[in-house]
Amino acid sequence: MQKYLYLLIISFFLTSCYTYQRKKRVDVPPENGRQSKTSAVNGNTASAQSNLTAAETQIKKSQQTVNEKELVPVNIQNELQPTKNYKIKADGRAYKITVDKWEGDSLVAHPIHKPEKILKLHKNQINAETIAEKRFSKPLSDIITILVYGGIGVGIYMLLR
Repeated sequence: MQKYLYLLIISFFLTSCYTYQRKKRVDVPPENGRQSKTSAVNGNTASAQSNLTAAETQIKKSQQTVNEKELVPVNIQNELQPTKNYKIKADGRAYKITVDKWEGDSLVAHPIHKPEKILKLHKNQINAETIAEKRFSKPLSDIITILVYGGIGVGIYMLLR
């Protein structure tokens, strides 16, 4: 029983509420030209769409929004801010880095907990889709809090029994 208690205490010290999460992309509204084209197409195909079910129209709308999101370019220099921690992939390798600064098109950074080692990566080497920022995770924090309260409750019950 005492071994399990020590194992539980050690696991709480190794658990962190900070996780690497990808930034949510901001949806850009379609341009006026696109709206007029889609409205003209929708006007011509109104009779054809009446035969489609609601599920099929939702699938088409979701495909259109996915295609519009792919058209929005990601500016890596705006995504990677100095003094923040990120998890990136560059040239097929995964790095957990702290960004120091941008020198033109090159990112100057160092691996986390190793400030003496300097990494210089060109913005074309970095895979923009895999950039994840280190953030506080509220759901994970809530789970840990509930587990700690439960452990305290069990501890009090065991002492009183």
